[in-house]
Amino acid sequence: MAARSLEGAIDDFVDHLASERRASPHTVDAYRRDLRGLEAFAEERLGRAPSVDDVEKLLLRGWLGQLARTRSPPTIGRKLAAIRALFGWLERSGALRKNPARLLASPKVRRKLPAFLGAEAAAEVMRAPADYSGACERERLRDAAMLELLYGSGLRVSELAGLDVEHLSFSGAQVRVLGKGRKERIVPLGRAALGAAEAYLARRSEFADAKTGALDPRALFVGRRGARLGVRRIQTLVHRYGALGAARPDLHPHALRHSCATHMLEGGADLRAIQEMLGHSSLSTTQRYTHLSMDQLFAAYDAAHPLAKPNRR
Repeated sequence: MAARSLEGAIDDFVDHLASERRASPHTVDAYRRDLRGLEAFAEERLGRAPSVDDVEKLLLRGWLGQLARTRSPPTIGRKLAAIRALFGWLERSGALRKNPARLLASPKVRRKLPAFLGAEAAAEVMRAPADYSGACERERLRDAAMLELLYGSGLRVSELAGLDVEHLSFSGAQVRVLGKGRKERIVPLGRAALGAAEAYLARRSEFADAKTGALDPRALFVGRRGARLGVRRIQTLVHRYGALGAARPDLHPHALRHSCATHMLEGGADLRAIQEMLGHSSLSTTQRYTHLSMDQLFAAYDAAHPLAKPNRR
């Protein structure tokens, strides 16, 4: 029986990710790029098109070692995850007798604590659209609603961009969100978010294209020509209001999500409740905010307590 080509195995695996696992296009593209890099390395090393059986542990180590000269541990860890996913899938499907990725060690990665805003800075960012003279009233209302959903409900920017009007429930004070892996969850809406969304929807029809009258019938957030706002455009708007409200032109939508979680934790919310609201698959991801709050606690202790410095040493 002829050995299966690595190129064909990668094609089939990527199709599996997209069609059966329903992975996001971003994830599918990232896995494809990483695995094509392995294929190119194997072909250069062997001098021919590699088969699945040609990929052994020493070849994988050689590839990762080459990457380690120029790439960071998080990047190598991501590529290693792609390798493990491919060969795990091949093993489960019976196309592989021995999984060469099973014994590979993961690079040690020091996980950074997420960036966030203080409560006062976050409040200033929420107020920034109302003070921005470079946009018309309907755009200011739209942008205020977007910021309130990012911060007030902790949405990912991709989740915000994918919202439809029908996903909002004013009577239930909640929004239906399609998260990672196409997992659906219900997220509560605070009074500020509800008020901002209601004010924006009252003017949403004004975003119809001036020439054609086109207006996306489903999309919650639309631009000047009536089309759904994309992730990049939302990021640009958050940068704008981060600069205006908190002197943070680098402010990213994810920082508002992190701020939401941090402030909920500081306010006494249960970790499990935060996990459910943010759509984290693992509680360990949510627990990062505990570490963040502890760092704040120690900083406050060091600054305020007369015995702090000797004790901390």
